[in-house]
Amino acid sequence: MTIEVQGAKQGSVEDKLVAASITSDMGFLLAKLHAAGSVLNNRALAAFDLKERSYSVLILANSGLEPTQRELADFLSLDPSQIVALVDELEKRRLVVRAPGKLDRRAKTVTATAAGAKLHERASEAAAQAEAEALQGLETAEVATLKALLRKALWGGAV
Repeated sequence: MTIEVQGAKQGSVEDKLVAASITSDMGFLLAKLHAAGSVLNNRALAAFDLKERSYSVLILANSGLEPTQRELADFLSLDPSQIVALVDELEKRRLVVRAPGKLDRRAKTVTATAAGAKLHERASEAAAQAEAEALQGLETAEVATLKALLRKALWGGAV
C-alpha cells in the first residue's frame, strides 16, 4: 500500500509483510484501506471540527432524503445510540435539525440547516482530496470501477 500514514515509511515492515497470504483476503484489504482512508479523512475533516462518522451523518442530512435516525443507524452500520450522539453534536452546532417523521411522527428525521449545507460543501472538498490521496495508486477509471464494484457488492444492481 502506498499510503503513508502516521509516519510509516516505504521500505518498512509493511513492505516486507505485503508478501503474506493475508493480502489476498478481501476482508483484510477492505479493512486496511478503510483504516488508512479514515486516518486521512479524519485529518482532512479536523479543520471543520468533524470526524468521518459525523461527516457521514452531515452528508445524509444534506441529501434531501430526510432520513430518520433509525435509517441513519442502519445505513451507516452504527448503533442507534451512536447516531443519537452524533446528531446531538451536529444539532448543538446548528448544522442539523430533528423533526417528526412524515409517516411516523415518533420517528425523527434529520435534515441539514443552511449552516450545515455550507459546512458540508466546504468539508466535501477536503474529503475528496483525502479520498484522492488514499486512492492515489489508482487511475481515475479504476477508482470509478472500484466504487461501482463496491456498490454492486453492497446493494446489488440497485445502484
